[in-house]
Amino acid sequence: MDEIRLIHEDAELLVFDKPAGLLCVPGRGDDKQDCLSARALRHWPDARVVHRLDMATSGLVLMARSATVQRALGEAFAARQIRKTYEAIVDGLLPVTGDWQVIDAPLIADWPNRPLQKVDPAGKPSLTRWRAQRQLAARHATHLWLEPLTGRSHQLRVHLQSIGHPILGDTLYVGDGDGASARARAPRLLLHATALEFMHPADGRPVRFESPAPFEWVSP
Repeated sequence: MDEIRLIHEDAELLVFDKPAGLLCVPGRGDDKQDCLSARALRHWPDARVVHRLDMATSGLVLMARSATVQRALGEAFAARQIRKTYEAIVDGLLPVTGDWQVIDAPLIADWPNRPLQKVDPAGKPSLTRWRAQRQLAARHATHLWLEPLTGRSHQLRVHLQSIGHPILGDTLYVGDGDGASARARAPRLLLHATALEFMHPADGRPVRFESPAPFEWVSP
């Protein structure tokens, strides 16, 4: 499948594991036509986009196989009925307490620097839950679980940068001070969509799909 891995296939939906560096949908220009949706369509002509990941983010992407299922899954995303879990490795050491913390910071387009987003009181409400999984002391970094409770563009990246812990390898949101160092300390954005949980649109049964983060090379 040209570097994309199929996680699940049934009559209603498909779940893929997208690699970092691949667009979800075509971009502008001939050099941006190769993408997850184009590759999926070559094998599943009925594949329909439901949601997207940033080009730099790897992990689980859900596609529908009919307009009816696409609409149902889109409505489930909008109603926050699909639980999304991510993993990230961020700059700095955060305490491993076992408790979830919340970043409540409204986001708005940074018009002079589009497509960047920024925290702004006039922005749309944006919520992210995070919990430290482990400290990576040798790298002065922390491995986090993340749950976006809203679905704003670049939300996880902006929220983590806003609290002073940008994601390692992020070339857009590098923070202040050691931001350039955080960007240079990983060969890619260390953000991965690890799990999707929702009610299957065909029969309402709960389903969960997982893809472990490909961060094994990161030493404690």
